[in-house]
Amino acid sequence: MRDATVARNYSEVLLTLARRAEDLPGWGKLIQDVSSAIEDDPTLRLFLESPKISEAQKSAVLTEALSDRVPRHFLRFLLALVRKRRQMLIPDIAAEFHNLVDASEGRIHARVTVAREATEAERNVITEQLSRVLGKQAVLHVNVNPAILGGVIVKVGDTVMDGSVRRKLATLRNRIIVGTM
Repeated sequence: MRDATVARNYSEVLLTLARRAEDLPGWGKLIQDVSSAIEDDPTLRLFLESPKISEAQKSAVLTEALSDRVPRHFLRFLLALVRKRRQMLIPDIAAEFHNLVDASEGRIHARVTVAREATEAERNVITEQLSRVLGKQAVLHVNVNPAILGGVIVKVGDTVMDGSVRRKLATLRNRIIVGTM
């Protein structure tokens, strides 16, 4: 839990820096690229998390690799993470940064499960209805699961709205069983 709080604090600082630079999308891509590199490259991950490699060595490598590719303040942010031994929180910081940007811009992410691939028109209808119900711009992440038989299951945060045919049949079955006993 403490790491989540620390990651959120750093993501708030990163958000402030990105706003000053007037480039939220650009900085979001930068932190996501660094996060993806850490998650995808075992050599980089081992290099950053190794206690045998000094902070100065890590900083020198990051400076050499990124100084001509990223804004100066972004690099200084990364170097501060290394200095405070928080570099392994970069994936969490990236996720929190995107959450903060979404919240500030009135977006909410919804995981939507459907029985078959949804057409663009169906996706638009689901997006419009969810946006209206939630009071924020819904961003859909659609999964296909034929086992639900039909309808949709929507998950937003910890809230699940299950409008699947499978659940409706299970509810009807339970009513019939309870009613006959």
